[in-house]
Amino acid sequence: MICNLCPRRCNTDRSTPQGLKRSICHASDDVEVALVSLHTWEEPILEAKNGAGTIFFSHCNLRCCFCQNHEISTEGHGLKISTKRLADIFLEEAQRGACCIELVTPGHYTRQIREALLDAKGRGLKLPVVYNSNAYELPETLRMLSGLVDIFLPDLKYFDNRLGEKYSGVSKYFDYASEAIRTMFDMVGPCELDEAGLLRRGLIIRHLVLPWQWRDSCRCLDWIHETFDDQVYVSIMNQYMPLFKACRHPEINRPLTTLEYQKVVRHAREIGITKGFIQVGRTDSAKFIPHFNEEHVLAENT
Repeated sequence: MICNLCPRRCNTDRSTPQGLKRSICHASDDVEVALVSLHTWEEPILEAKNGAGTIFFSHCNLRCCFCQNHEISTEGHGLKISTKRLADIFLEEAQRGACCIELVTPGHYTRQIREALLDAKGRGLKLPVVYNSNAYELPETLRMLSGLVDIFLPDLKYFDNRLGEKYSGVSKYFDYASEAIRTMFDMVGPCELDEAGLLRRGLIIRHLVLPWQWRDSCRCLDWIHETFDDQVYVSIMNQYMPLFKACRHPEINRPLTTLEYQKVVRHAREIGITKGFIQVGRTDSAKFIPHFNEEHVLAENT
């Protein structure tokens, strides 16, 4: 199938070896998943006692030099499954007690995910569906999931497009990401919590603060607040680690300092952001990175 799902618009046939070489994400038409888990390190309004039912998809359309999940995003570790098996996974996560179904880096499998969600919902899936994305998306692709996704969880990585080119290998990152995030908000509207305080519909925008880039972080927060006011949640993260190929850029080849992070948090408070989350203490630890051991990807009797 010819793929133009993301802003890269590779126009490549993902069913052929030649097509896979031409594309950036290197994803085929077969869904690949590296881990199915109950994840307990998400924002408090996304996880109950048992955690979020996360499905970590292999491959990615970005090439972030500091990616913590490079084992699956760039190296493509994972197992191929059918869309029928993906629907089964959604239902199995519900049976394990997940409070939501969280799709992690799902954009390149939008067509297959749509089919699997329709199947699972037809078989009784009631949990909210969370779309966890790098935000380098096209509005028309996101709208393919209209009525199927309840919560969007995008990153807003950079305000300055030059940083996207330098650290993630993409052009016009903010231009595309900002439009995608607006589309996400149009699809789900303002945040709605249930009686237990869990998010049942809405938008949480994540932002990872990078070394030396706290000013760009503040510009991201300015845009979020000016665009959405207090209708969305903002999650400001301090968990940056100089992993993967970060050593190629000396300015970010170090941990984030407490002072840099505090500057961004202080700015959020000064501009009036009230619906937000911050990370306390040191979260730049490998213990927060999932083990992509393919657990629960295949059916138990295989």
